[in-house]
Amino acid sequence: MVITQTPFRMSFVGGGTDFPEFYRKYGGSVISTTFDKYCYVTVRHLPRFFDYRSHITYSKTESVDSSDEIVHPAIRETMKYMDMHELRLIYDADLPTKSGIGTSSSFVVGMLNAFYALKGKYVDKRKLADDAIYVERELCAEIGGIQDQIAASFGGLNRIKFTSDGYTVQPIIIPAERKQSLCDNLMLFFTGFSRYSPQVQETTRNAIPEKISQLQETMELVDEAERILTGCGSLNEFGKLLDHVWHLKRTLSSDISNSFIDECYKKAKSAGALGGKILGAGGGGFLLFYAEPDKQKTLLKVLNNLLYVPFQFENSGTKVIHFEQEAFSMDNESNEVNNS
Repeated sequence: MVITQTPFRMSFVGGGTDFPEFYRKYGGSVISTTFDKYCYVTVRHLPRFFDYRSHITYSKTESVDSSDEIVHPAIRETMKYMDMHELRLIYDADLPTKSGIGTSSSFVVGMLNAFYALKGKYVDKRKLADDAIYVERELCAEIGGIQDQIAASFGGLNRIKFTSDGYTVQPIIIPAERKQSLCDNLMLFFTGFSRYSPQVQETTRNAIPEKISQLQETMELVDEAERILTGCGSLNEFGKLLDHVWHLKRTLSSDISNSFIDECYKKAKSAGALGGKILGAGGGGFLLFYAEPDKQKTLLKVLNNLLYVPFQFENSGTKVIHFEQEAFSMDNESNEVNNS
């Protein structure tokens, strides 16, 4: 049996420049971090006592005889890609799916990590990120960027750069006290509703040819964000930058925001937040605000219709938290899976 733990991510600046349609021509860059809310993937070989060959549990339950029968696209394609058979797979998570924090990519990264471990193979974080990008963007043909898979694999506060030749992950080096102050000034709220990310992502992708200047400005703001984070000046400048990033992001697609999100943002600003943004593709999910500690009680009061989610940054990325080797054979004469 293998259990993996994979963090979710929040992206601060640079979103949209990780679309291949943009970075292959212009380059791209994002600053993001992972935080201490996770998805868990449990995988073991299914004993041969049942009238099905694999049993899969996520928001639904599937019992199938072949991976080709699996309805969930990412599970189906990942099992086929990894040549996995006769599994019991369980997905669990601290936060809801389709909420702008990279849940689907974290799931694929964690699933790949579990499958490799079940096969007795170690792979590094880059391999997991590359495989997850391939599964989601090629095998599942899902529209979107590639920052989520990288963030979930590597973990930590990073600047990720994209070029036509690939990507690099550069940790942002700042004193522990400054990094904790950044975390302490950020507040995460769940709007109460999710959205189907590929629909928003498709709108954003289709708008890229007409939004080149906005995306280039977004990329330039990554330099400014890194300068603020690694400097010795006030972190409040980062909060103000988030406000600029949010207004710029809203110009990329009409699906990114709506009247409810706009009203929540207006209330937060009136309560003292210096800036904020919707996480992920937009349209719902989580709102992130930058507010100094003395303003946070007021923020909680004016946003009492939203669910506040305290968090801390994390640095590990995906990892195996339980490993028990199994002996498994595809030989039809074998009657059971033996645990060693």
